[in-house]
Amino acid sequence: MKREQDAILAALTPVVDGIVATLGSFCEVVVHDFRRPESSVVAIAGTVTGRSVGGSMSEIGMGLLARGDQASDQLNYVTRTKDGKLVKSSTMVLRDSAGTMFGALCVNLDITAVTQAHALIGELAGLAAPTGAPTTTFGDDIDSVVAAIVDAHQLDQGKPWAELGREERLELFRTLDERGVFAVRRAVPQVAARLGISRASAYSYLSQARSGSDTSQEQQA
Repeated sequence: MKREQDAILAALTPVVDGIVATLGSFCEVVVHDFRRPESSVVAIAGTVTGRSVGGSMSEIGMGLLARGDQASDQLNYVTRTKDGKLVKSSTMVLRDSAGTMFGALCVNLDITAVTQAHALIGELAGLAAPTGAPTTTFGDDIDSVVAAIVDAHQLDQGKPWAELGREERLELFRTLDERGVFAVRRAVPQVAARLGISRASAYSYLSQARSGSDTSQEQQA
């Protein structure tokens, strides 16, 4: 199946340039190889997210990776980049003839200017402003993506690691696991460093989160 998967990725490589040439400078098209999440970008055209070949997947890709063969296309969702761009995207899952999910074709459109114009017209017409979009980390460095996911989850909880109860800590690790963070090599040590705990504690929390155990002895951070 590896040859078939490689052939599909190779066939899509020239397609990205054609789509961007058709849709223009506000478009970016990316081909991802999920077999190597740390450097999943195998082809890219356009500059919406600033990534390059050899770059990493975003949180969206990690979520698909976590769902494996059960993953489905994510169409017409809107996120915000770190530098404030509003991006409308569709991510189409790539499968081989056996149905194995191994990559994705992603189309990103920078709709910042369109959204600003819409907001202005809406204000003049007395309409409510559109709701905000979640911030997504795009980059060539997978470590920055992992760090952003950990930080975002801690912000959602509203308190630092030291103030979390045992179940809250396990829930954090469950959430990170469900979002595909631990499919990335070196993710556990990085998460441990981000939280200020030992690697042994991080591995213990991950094991307990996956097993659903309520009786395992909690290690001290």
